[in-house]
Amino acid sequence: MAKVYDTISDNHRAFIEHQRLFFVGSAPLDASGHVNLSPKGGDCFRVLSPNHVMYLDLTGSGNETSAHLLENGRITLMFCAFDGPPLILRLYGTGRTVRPGDADWDELIAHFPAYPGPRQIIAAEIDRVQTSCGYGVPLYAYQGERDHYGKWCAAKGESLPAYQAEHNSASIDGLPTPLGLEPQSS
Repeated sequence: MAKVYDTISDNHRAFIEHQRLFFVGSAPLDASGHVNLSPKGGDCFRVLSPNHVMYLDLTGSGNETSAHLLENGRITLMFCAFDGPPLILRLYGTGRTVRPGDADWDELIAHFPAYPGPRQIIAAEIDRVQTSCGYGVPLYAYQGERDHYGKWCAAKGESLPAYQAEHNSASIDGLPTPLGLEPQSS
C-alpha cells in the first residue's frame, strides 16, 4: 500500500543513501513528445534538506531531463530496493539545471566527488514523497561500478565540450536545453 509524505524523512534519506542506482523521469508538455526515463548511478545523489535534492548529471548521449525542466520543471526520481527489505520510494517535484559558470555551481559541485565530464547538476524541490511495497522488484547483488565512462571521457579529452554542444543542446523532440544558454547569475 502506498504512503504519501510531504517531506523526506531521516529514514527515507538513509534508504536513498544506500541505493546504488536511481531513475529520473521527465516529460515534455506536448502529448506527442517522448517521455524520458534515465537510470543514474555512482556517488551522484544528495539530499540537501527534507524538500531539496540534487544529483550530478554527467555527460551522456542525450539531455532530455534538462530540456524538460527548462520547458516545464516537472521531475520524478525513483529509488528501488534491490537488496534488503523491499521498498520503492518516489520523489515528485520541480527541478532546474545548474551548469558550470552559474552562480551556485561552485557551492553545489562541492557536495560531490570529482568525476570526469560533469555536465550539469539537476536540483529539485520536492513536494511529494511516496513509498510503495516494492514486492515485485527482484533482488540483485551490486558488483561494482563500470569503468567505461571515465575511459570514454579521457578519450574525448579536449573535444568533450564539442560533443556536448552537438549531442546535448536539444532533446530528441527538438526542445532546447540550458547547455546553449548563458550561465545564470543567482
